[in-house]
This record gives sequence, structure tokens and C-alpha cells, in this order.
Amino acid sequence: MEQFSQLDFTGQTIFAGIDVHKKSWKVCLRNDEMELRTFSQNPSAQELITHLEKNYPFASYKVVYEAGFCGFHYQRAFADAGLDCIVVHPADVPTSDKEKQTKSDAVDCRKLSKTLSKNELKGIFVPKLEQQEDRGIIRVYQQMIKNQTRCKNQIRGWLNFQGIRTDRDQRYWSNNFIKWLKTVPLGLSARVNLDLLIQNYEQTRQMVLAATKQVRLLSKVERYKQKIGLSEVCLG
Repeated sequence: MEQFSQLDFTGQTIFAGIDVHKKSWKVCLRNDEMELRTFSQNPSAQELITHLEKNYPFASYKVVYEAGFCGFHYQRAFADAGLDCIVVHPADVPTSDKEKQTKSDAVDCRKLSKTLSKNELKGIFVPKLEQQEDRGIIRVYQQMIKNQTRCKNQIRGWLNFQGIRTDRDQRYWSNNFIKWLKTVPLGLSARVNLDLLIQNYEQTRQMVLAATKQVRLLSKVERYKQKIGLSEVCLG
């Protein structure tokens, strides 16, 4: 009985464009000359790796997907398995007028695989996991500062609406000022209203203090000792 020769894609490159979604992926595979297959699969890097190795053994694999909700963990999974994977900014992907008018998951993944095969895509910087997590602390700190400012503005706006004047427009609110807010003569409902705003501010203030502590601790970690500007930028 005649035996089929084993598949061997040595010397070939398979380009995979992925339109990433939470529940499923749309994947387009192609080589240097033509589209090979477009299909849907579970949102799993390992599932795609298994498919490539089974159906296109010994080939080189290049993968691309757009930056978005899923961050970089898929890129790291592909890279850990030895695949060349880049993450691109959606605005950096060349798009024709026809593609804009017929936009779909299939169109998007085909566009990604085709432009990848033509070497027309440039990946964005992918930070190391440790660096990404450090940046997360900075982002939380910055968000807490914004929340605190919003709480202050809500209280200022409420006081102005009630005709209550205060010269407390500076950045820092002292404990004495908060005590004064809690004793401003008001009607029952107005008192409840202001107290709720104050409570929101105090809770946010505690979050700012906690986040500030973590940023200061981060600035003293060995990997940042030479980057003095980190604490100055974040805490200044």
C-alpha cells in the first residue's frame, strides 16, 4: 500500500493574522504567495501553535494581532514557544477603502496576515512582564490622583451651588478644612449630601496615600535605583 510522504514545510514561512476577541479568534494563514486557510478557533495561543505544527511542520511561523484588551500575554505565549509574534497598533495597519467598507473579522485577519507577509507591519514595544506590572502601579497611582481631584471638584461645585464660599482652592486640603466642612450649618438633606461627598473624598484620599506608598517603595527597588527620575515624575 502506497504511503504518503510526511509533510515538510522546511524553508517556508507561514504568516498568521489573528483578529482577537474574548470568546473566539478569526485566523488567516498564508505563505509568501497565497492565502492558505481562514478559520475560527478558541482564544488560545497553544491551540493555534498546535494547529501550525501539525499542518505546517518544520516551517517558520510569524504571527500578528492588534493591541487591545488582551494586552501582551498572547504575544509572550507565542514567543515562549519559539514563534515570531508582534503586536501592532490598529492605526498602523494599512487599510484600503474597500476593506473599510466591508469590515469583518475575516477581512481583518486576512489584512493582518497579508501585510505581515509583505513586511509592512511594525510591532509596538512589548515590555517585560515585570516592567508591565510596575507600570500598572504607576497607572493606578495616577488614576487615584485623578479621582481625588474629581472628588474635590464635586465638593467645590456643591458649595458654590449652595452659595457657601471658601478660599480652599489649593492642591492640599488640611484635616482642619475637612473638619470645617463637616460642621458647616446646613439643612438635614443638604448635610447628608455634603457628608456623602466628604466620605467619598476621604476614601479616595486613603487610596491615594496607599498608592503613593507603593510608588515610593517601587522607586527604591534595585532595578530602579539608577532611574532617579521615576519617583520625581510620579510623585512630583
